[in-house]
Amino acid sequence: MSKKINWGIIGCGNVTEVKSGPAYQKVDGFELVAVMRRDEEKVKDYAKRHKVKKHYTDADLLINDDDVDAVYIATPPDSHLEYALKVAKAGKPCCIEKPMAPSYEECIEITRAFKIEKIPLFVAYYRRSLPRFLKIKEWLDQKYIGEVRHINWNYSCPPKEIDLLGTYNWRTDAKIAKAGYFDDLACHGLDLFSYYFGSVQTAKGISTNQLGLYTAKDAVTGSWIYENGITGSGSWNFGSHHYEDEVQIIGSKGTIRFSVFKNKDVELNSETDQEKIFIEHPENIQFYHVEDMKRALMDRNFLHPSSGSSATHTAWIMDQILK
Repeated sequence: MSKKINWGIIGCGNVTEVKSGPAYQKVDGFELVAVMRRDEEKVKDYAKRHKVKKHYTDADLLINDDDVDAVYIATPPDSHLEYALKVAKAGKPCCIEKPMAPSYEECIEITRAFKIEKIPLFVAYYRRSLPRFLKIKEWLDQKYIGEVRHINWNYSCPPKEIDLLGTYNWRTDAKIAKAGYFDDLACHGLDLFSYYFGSVQTAKGISTNQLGLYTAKDAVTGSWIYENGITGSGSWNFGSHHYEDEVQIIGSKGTIRFSVFKNKDVELNSETDQEKIFIEHPENIQFYHVEDMKRALMDRNFLHPSSGSSATHTAWIMDQILK
């Protein structure tokens, strides 16, 4: 595709207000021309505030709109398969919000549909395009900490008020996300680690519901090994007394520390180098991810770092840990 690309968004909820939606208007060569949401008043309001020409309450109308060249699916994950298959059938490039689908099997089905049609498929694991995390990749590629031996991620937080009140939240509904916030959050880090270290060979874990506040799991531990022999481990608990988010990469000559979600420094400590750097995220955190999609759609030689295939592998890792 070498012309201007017009995008449509299915599901213009909170994630599209600042994180992603405006990026489709700011990236040169892209234009957001249509949005869809089942609530007519809310979709009208979104279109007006974001200066989008068209709005729909029916996803099929947006998908088959001749003015829409590509579609971003930003609905809860239990509807991703249905919409993605329709976008593939319409022959349009697609970006799907993470996680790609509630199950590994559905991810395979989505990826297969786009491969058959030979249409680009992207997934919004935008950390693969953010400068802060690319700095870490640079340190790893230049072997500042020698040969990587192990990566560990500890994530914990107190229960959310919405859960303590018993208010319905699709993110903790086991029918939509069987492992709750693990499905919603852990996928970001596990996907990023695969970007750094390659495919995982074996993964396993333990998961349970400790608090009983909702139907999904609220405590998960996992361990895995990459095909290159690097080992990994992680713990995610959504009912602890404090917030913690720390990753440590251990190498033969040093360590790298950073946070997946906290807005803090990345730290390098090795035999020859000590660096502590803060790299600000863009206002619209998916901007570089969206910009990379433009490059991938307009330049055959550029491969977007987050594809349907890479996201399917992330889904497989999570599936193995939850078994």
